[in-house]
Amino acid sequence: MRRVVDAEWKPTVPALVNLVAASGAPHLRAAFAAAGLDGIRPAQAVALLPLAAGGLHASDLADRLKVSRQAVAQAIAELERHGYVTRVPDPVDARARIIELTPRGRQALRVMRSSALDLEKRWQEILGQDRLGELRKILLTLLSPESPESAG
Repeated sequence: MRRVVDAEWKPTVPALVNLVAASGAPHLRAAFAAAGLDGIRPAQAVALLPLAAGGLHASDLADRLKVSRQAVAQAIAELERHGYVTRVPDPVDARARIIELTPRGRQALRVMRSSALDLEKRWQEILGQDRLGELRKILLTLLSPESPESAG
């Protein structure tokens, strides 16, 4: 029999948000597999998002993802090994490298977007359009630079 330590325990809102976000991972993994995109995990794929607008230095990518440079270096090494990104010389500073998406990386982004839209459609079926719209507004407020929450 399992011992209940605290029957009043409830997960925090940030924990619930993380769980909701992670709930799409199995669908995304299946979508990657169906598209023939191997060697990429949902957690790594997040590193592709900031590259959609153009190449970035590893330090800038780490800043945008709010993770360590070491975490970015590990993810980029794997993504590069599987052909999702490439590192090219910086035209301004020959010592630096810029991380750019490859055509395979852009395909992964399209699969990610399609998977996210499918998940959002499911949420709309569950919540309804008005409640999903309100959820979107709340999340945008929490992510806003003016929000005390986003100040860290």
